Amino acid sequence: MKMNGNEIKPGNIIKHQDTLWVAVKCNAVKPGKGGAFNQVELKNLLDGRKLNERFRAAETVERVRLEQKPHSFLYADGEMLVFMNSETYEQINLQAEFVGEQAVYLTDGMEVEVEFYEERPITVAIPEQVTLEVTDTEPVVKGQTAANSFKPATLSNGVRTTVPPFVGIGENLVINTADGSYVKRAD
Repeated sequence: MKMNGNEIKPGNIIKHQDTLWVAVKCNAVKPGKGGAFNQVELKNLLDGRKLNERFRAAETVERVRLEQKPHSFLYADGEMLVFMNSETYEQINLQAEFVGEQAVYLTDGMEVEVEFYEERPITVAIPEQVTLEVTDTEPVVKGQTAANSFKPATLSNGVRTTVPPFVGIGENLVINTADGSYVKRAD
């Protein structure tokens, strides 16, 4: 699907320079002299490189749609992560670095979306929030109710985060997978 350069928005995936890029930031610029353009920060989906590119309204780029397939995370085998297609039961092995820093939040049986382009896996989208147990933290201090005071805690997957002072060992918490921050206590 073709689109004009000034229509590119953050999150769009485009084919540019014979490879796949995702638009990270877009800034429409109308200089005093000359034509308007769209200043776009792109990130390469295959190798992670970044690129700043100007697209004029008259330029066309190819917008790419990725095919999303539901998968279940099965297990980690060294540096490889094994996923199973929830519909066909086919298994795929992906490098842990392919998933990135969010790989620490994967648990057995977790449902994820694997995005494919021409049968090649491009990204793995894990849930935005996960529930984890606190395995280590400082004891609860009675009367410590300062609004902005947080204490360090270690979660069941080994990730360290900061939690409110009332959280104790053994509690289940909802954690944001994008940055590892505390969201709330689990129900």
